[in-house]
Amino acid sequence: MFKTLVGAFKNKDIRKKIIYTLLILVVVRVGSLLPIPGVDTNYFSSLLSGINTGDLSYLSAFTGGSFERMSLFALSITPYITSSIIMQLLTIAIPKLEEMQKEGEDGRKKIASITRYVTIGLSLIESIAMAVGFGRSGLIKDSAQLSTLHYVVCIIVVVAALTAGSAVLMWLGERITEKGVGNGISIVLLINIISGMPSDFATLYSTFVAPKTPAKGVLAAAIILAILIVMVVLVCFLQDGERRIPVQYSQKVSGRRTVGGQSTNIPLKVNTAGVMPIIFASSLMQFPVIIAQLFGKSYEWTRYLSSSYWCRVEAPKYSIGLIVYIVLLIIFAYFYTSITFNPIEVADNLKKAGGVIPGITPGKSTSEYLNKILNYIVFIGAVGLLIIALIPIMCTGFFNASVSFGGTSIIIIVGVVLETLKQIESQMCNRYYKGFLSE
Repeated sequence: MFKTLVGAFKNKDIRKKIIYTLLILVVVRVGSLLPIPGVDTNYFSSLLSGINTGDLSYLSAFTGGSFERMSLFALSITPYITSSIIMQLLTIAIPKLEEMQKEGEDGRKKIASITRYVTIGLSLIESIAMAVGFGRSGLIKDSAQLSTLHYVVCIIVVVAALTAGSAVLMWLGERITEKGVGNGISIVLLINIISGMPSDFATLYSTFVAPKTPAKGVLAAAIILAILIVMVVLVCFLQDGERRIPVQYSQKVSGRRTVGGQSTNIPLKVNTAGVMPIIFASSLMQFPVIIAQLFGKSYEWTRYLSSSYWCRVEAPKYSIGLIVYIVLLIIFAYFYTSITFNPIEVADNLKKAGGVIPGITPGKSTSEYLNKILNYIVFIGAVGLLIIALIPIMCTGFFNASVSFGGTSIIIIVGVVLETLKQIESQMCNRYYKGFLSE
């Protein structure tokens, strides 16, 4: 990792890209601190202080604290993430979008353009819901004393600022992808998550280290550090783990030349779905809880869905919701893998290209074999995701260690860092080969 970064800074072009990316990230963090005109920035902070931290951990982490401050980038890139998920699902359901995806680079550009419009639409809907829903409750300063026209103008300003902020953040992410080190949207999400970690570590320190004696404090710090290291190592194995299916291509005679005959493999990632199963399962269970709490409602059933109440020794009955969460995570792991990897399509492409898996008949047998292997490794990946997701939940339940980052955040951090380093390495290799060929 450090060797890659040192080598990257020695390369003039890549060094410019890294500096450009860092400057963009400074803009992102500054925008996260800029208040929206006419808004009480302390409103959401006081409102959310009465809500369980676990229910808003993902929202707090993904926005980098912007939502609580109700800043220009309060919506963050969550509308873009949601629209990307929607487009992935629609690609399976709508044949025209599926054809676009198969058109190559042009098709992907068209889908990306549609995703941008969907992002703007979602941002507009979310901002209107927030401005209208909480405007009279205290979000708009002195709303009770404002005339109807003045109040409507304030609502329009809030909606325009939130929508524009989400659009600008999406644009900044795309600039990182085009002119920076790449992987722009993920890097924006990464910096938002990292920005909240110092306060989380301060919370852990004040809860488990400071009140203890020096010996017990050092032991507690060592245990916390060990848990984090174990989770990071597990995520690294989960992200890089793959099952390689050998493929042999038949030889063909073209004139006096013999082409083909090479051996390759199909890499099936253990964690094909990435962090999406955790996001899907958590969002599905926590959405009704957050809505009920934001509107001041408190019901007994919300405790079963809230991760803050799981694994509590004094109230084990609420851990029933944890069982539902585990089932949903496994289901979404298989579901998301099924829409990103199609064994039948892969088998057909292999057959058309003259490729065959040794010992497996081309066609239906190949697709059945790939599906069997995929089901096996997806289960392993789902178990790995479960372990990573459950460690923070169990720590919160048993030790009341409430932090905004959890298994999801660690998977995103490690995954984005590894992917970005790989892209930097590939750019360094391309520069090296171009320089070598030009000499």
